[in-house]
Amino acid sequence: MTTGKSDISGWLVRPAGGHLWAGLAALLGALTVHTVLVTSGGGMDNAIVVDAARTWLAGGSPYDDPHFLYFPSAVVAAVPQALLPRSVLDILVPPAVTLALALGWACALRLHRVPLGSRLAALGLLGLAAGFAPFGQLVRLGNWTVTAVLALPLCLLLASRGRWVAAGLVVGVAVALKPLLAPMALLFCFARRWRALAVLVAVPSAASAGAALLLPDPTGFFTRTLPFLLHGDDAFVRLYEASPAAVLPRLGVPGAPAALLGLLAAAAGVVCAYRRWHGPGPVPQRLAETAAGLMLAAFLVSRPSYNHYLLVVLPLLLAGLPHAGAVARRPWFWLALVPQLPGVAWPWLEPARRRAFRDAFTLCALAVTVAHHCVRGTRGTRGAGEPEGTPGRARAAVESA
Repeated sequence: MTTGKSDISGWLVRPAGGHLWAGLAALLGALTVHTVLVTSGGGMDNAIVVDAARTWLAGGSPYDDPHFLYFPSAVVAAVPQALLPRSVLDILVPPAVTLALALGWACALRLHRVPLGSRLAALGLLGLAAGFAPFGQLVRLGNWTVTAVLALPLCLLLASRGRWVAAGLVVGVAVALKPLLAPMALLFCFARRWRALAVLVAVPSAASAGAALLLPDPTGFFTRTLPFLLHGDDAFVRLYEASPAAVLPRLGVPGAPAALLGLLAAAAGVVCAYRRWHGPGPVPQRLAETAAGLMLAAFLVSRPSYNHYLLVVLPLLLAGLPHAGAVARRPWFWLALVPQLPGVAWPWLEPARRRAFRDAFTLCALAVTVAHHCVRGTRGTRGAGEPEGTPGRARAAVESA
C-alpha cells in the first residue's frame, strides 16, 4: 500500500476530517430513522424469519411458509425476536442491521490493513450507503443476509492472522443463521485447513439437527424448502432473481440452456478463484479476491439470487482500493455498479418487476471482472517481502502447514 503524497492511495489512508465523519453519521442516521418510521416488524424479510419462529412457538411448522428458506437453526435463533412486540422490532432491527454493515466494512478495512480512521473508511461507507442502492434496501428489508456481510470479512480477517479454526467457527455460525456462506467451504479446501473445515461443517449441522428435533416437521427443510430452492418455482421471487437461470428465460431463452449456462459460468468462476488462491500477492488480498470469486460464482447459480447479496463481496473488494493491482482499480469494477445507483431512471427497466435485469448485469459484469482479475490481473505482482521465484502453490502449501 502506497502512502506517498503523489499517489491517491496515500490520500485515502490518511486520517479523515471531522466533517467526513459527521456527514457519514448524518447519512446513516437518516437512513436508519427513516426505516424505523416506515417498516413493520423490523423489515419484510426479517418478519418472515420472526413469523416462522412465532409459528413454531404456537405449535406449527415454520416451513408452512414457502418463503422461509432457512435452516431449522434459524428458527431457534429468531425466538428472542419472536418474543418481542413488533413495535419494538421496528426500533431495534434497522439500527442493528446498519451497525452490522458498518462492522463488516471495518473488518474488510482491517483485512487490507487500512486504518479505521482513514478517509477511505469514511468515504467508502458513505459511498456504499449513498451510492449503492442494495445497501439501503438491505436496511429496509432487515434481511438476514447482513449476517454474511459481517461474517465473511471477519472470517477472512481471522484467517489472514492464522486463526483458521476461529474463521471456520464464524462461517459455521453464519451458515446456521443463513446458508449464504456455504461456498466458503471451498476456500478452506483450497487452503487445506481440514480442522477448520470440520468446524465450519459441524456447527450448522449440529445446530440444525438439534433444532429440527424440536420442530413438528423435522424434515421440512428437505421436503419443502430444498425443492423450492432447486426449482425456484415462485412467480413473486422470480421477478427479483438476478441469476442467469432466472433472467434468461424471461428473455426467451429456454430454462435448461439458461441453467446450464449459469452452471458453466459458476464452474469457471470457481476455477478462477482457485487460480487466484495459488497466485501471487499478499495473503489478505488473495483471501479477499478468492472469497469474492467463490461467492460471485455461487450467486450465478443460486436460486434465489438477490442484488443485496452483492454486499457480501463488495466491501471486501472496495477496501483493497489503496493496494496496487486491486480489483477496485479496474474500470469494469465501477461500470458494473452503475445500474445500482439510486435515483437513476433507466428506460424500460424502471418498473420493480424489471429490476432483475439491472441486477443481473451488475452480478455478471462483476463476476467476470473478478474472474478475469483472478487469472490475469495479478501476474507479476508479489507480496511485500516475498522473494522472486516463490511459486504460488509452494507458498500456499507452506501457509497451510
